[in-house]
Amino acid sequence: MTPDSLRAALRGVPDPDWLDTALRRVAAEPTAIIRLFAAAGRRCGRAALPDAPDWTADDAARVLLLTALPVEHAAYVDALYRHGDAGERRAVLRALPLLPIGSAGVPLLHDAIRTNDTRLVAAALGPYARHLDPAAWRQAVLKCVFSGVPLNAVADLDTRADTELAAMLAALAAERHAAGRELPADATDLLDRLTARTPTEA
Repeated sequence: MTPDSLRAALRGVPDPDWLDTALRRVAAEPTAIIRLFAAAGRRCGRAALPDAPDWTADDAARVLLLTALPVEHAAYVDALYRHGDAGERRAVLRALPLLPIGSAGVPLLHDAIRTNDTRLVAAALGPYARHLDPAAWRQAVLKCVFSGVPLNAVADLDTRADTELAAMLAALAAERHAAGRELPADATDLLDRLTARTPTEA
């Protein structure tokens, strides 16, 4: 999602004037985001957005507030994540690929992936996860399989999945089979695709 598409999806929020005013305020006075970020759920609602699948109004509003910041994006995302509730943390994670912070947000991905909150795990594996090194990314994909996060939440899955991930999935499949359990269907499909590749393609 882009800022423009999020703005379009938010056309029907309960208090659009509040959001417009908040965005201008953050652009002029960055420290205001601390208070406005927390208020977004109350002022914009938490309903699902019909034009933005898997997004809620508070998610989108908070991402827009972060993109409105003129300076110090990395410092603000760190502070808002560290001190936020689960909804605020998810919004920070979803904003990362839209912000000029390079790899500064990677520690937040690691933190989110360690949690048992599947919403945070899924958000951490969006487009910004390209900054994860291969080993950390593979472990994150396995975390999705263990915790029930659908693999369609993982950005660039087919391009990043490799023979090492295939071996890890195969070992997990063997363990589960021995225990009378199976991998989720999407993980089985991924393993089948990976094992069907030739060695030079994997």
